[in-house]
Amino acid sequence: MVVTPEQISAVMALAPVPRSFAELDAAVREGLPKTALRESVAHVARTVEQRRALMARIVPEATYKRRRERLSPDESEKTERLARIFASAHFVWDDDDDAREFLNTPHPLLEGRTPLDVGMTELGARRVEELLWKLFYGIPA
Repeated sequence: MVVTPEQISAVMALAPVPRSFAELDAAVREGLPKTALRESVAHVARTVEQRRALMARIVPEATYKRRRERLSPDESEKTERLARIFASAHFVWDDDDDAREFLNTPHPLLEGRTPLDVGMTELGARRVEELLWKLFYGIPA
C-alpha cells in the first residue's frame, strides 16, 4: 500500500494524526469523531445534494444528529474506507478535482458503476484500489 495513515487521516482532518496503521485502526475501533465523516464526504462529493446522500449512506441523518461526538465503530470503518479510497485516488491523480471526478464517473472495469459506489464495501474498496494502482503503474487491465 502506497497511501500512508497520515494521508488517510488528512482526508478526515483527524487530530492528533495517527502515525501508523495500528494507531489509525485503534481510532476507528474507538469511534472516529463526527467531523471525520463530514470532512471525508466533503472531499468526495461534488454538490450539497451528493454530500447529503453520501452521508446518509454511511449514517442515516437522524442517527447522525443524535450522535454526540463519535461515530460507531461500524460507521467509523465506512468513514475510513471512504477516506482511504479518496486518498488513493488523490495519490494517483495528484489533484482533488481529478480524484473526485474519477470516483464519481462510471468505469467500465467496475461494470459501469462508479468507483464511489463500488467502494462502499471493503471488497469493493479493494477493487477500486487495485484499479487505481493499475492506472498509476500503467498496468493493463
